[in-house]
Amino acid sequence: MIGIGVLKGLWVTLREFLGTYPAGRWLLTRLGASTGQGLFTIEYPEVKQQHAERHRVFPFLVYDASPDNLRCVACKICEQECPPQCIHIVGPAKDEQGRPLKAHGRTFPVKFDIDVSICMSCRICVDVCPFDAIEMDNAHELSGFDRFAEMVYTKEQLLKSNEYFQQIKPTEASVVDQRLAAKAAKTAMPPQPAASP
Repeated sequence: MIGIGVLKGLWVTLREFLGTYPAGRWLLTRLGASTGQGLFTIEYPEVKQQHAERHRVFPFLVYDASPDNLRCVACKICEQECPPQCIHIVGPAKDEQGRPLKAHGRTFPVKFDIDVSICMSCRICVDVCPFDAIEMDNAHELSGFDRFAEMVYTKEQLLKSNEYFQQIKPTEASVVDQRLAAKAAKTAMPPQPAASP
């Protein structure tokens, strides 16, 4: 019969409509439908919706204890792999002999900019970073009046602490922290002497 599909569609619409009202839940339960969830509209912007942990918007740079202890070492892999080429990195400053200046035993980028107006949130920069220095944020309330001035985020705007990363993505952050701790423990262990014959 040709009208069965239409009737099934109307039944789904009626079921969802009645499920939004507390008074209609008893009818849905009696008709064998699952219990209705009720109204799910939130009063935005007073009440913010909780985002899923895998929700991603734009990248940010992670630092450990202080902003001076940035994980990024300016290797420029993320800049090379970015499909829309929205990441711009200027490598570390150099001394008189042309060697990169180091702080805390590592190099740091002088400039790290992301043009969020062309970033497509693909997460490739996060996946290719060998130092776990760049992660995806879930802050999506980004707007501005000028595309070129306000949508290019500098290193200072991109810096966020590891504690922030643990708050928004606890599962992924714990995996990254365990991996970094294992790497640090491996490099801190003195080499074992070779066994004598």
